Amino acid sequence: QVQLVESGGGLVQAGGSLRLSCAASGRFFTINTMGWYRQDPGKERESVSSITSDGSTDYADSVKGRFTISRDNAKDTVYLQMASLKPEDTAVYYCNAKIRRRAWLDESDYWGQGTQVTVTT
Repeated sequence: QVQLVESGGGLVQAGGSLRLSCAASGRFFTINTMGWYRQDPGKERESVSSITSDGSTDYADSVKGRFTISRDNAKDTVYLQMASLKPEDTAVYYCNAKIRRRAWLDESDYWGQGTQVTVTT
């Protein structure tokens, strides 16, 4: 059973910083792209940032220059360092990983349970 466990959400004032972590556990062959999504109530889930297994990154325009994604392949963990946070960053943040459970299988999407980030004025 593959699981993604997130940590690091919380309440912060505008302009502050938070760091999210997401660790994959269980038995699998390899992890390809890992990333973060967020969802506000009543809105669609949106991609925030992603990072490939070789370190190529992508960011939503709304977070460029403020958020930094990184990963530690030895720990099967992805991080999202969030700085200069704004109230509009408030959402539930979900970790995503595209994982191949076995060498002969295609990758599948796995999701974390979500962690709340609330930015106050």
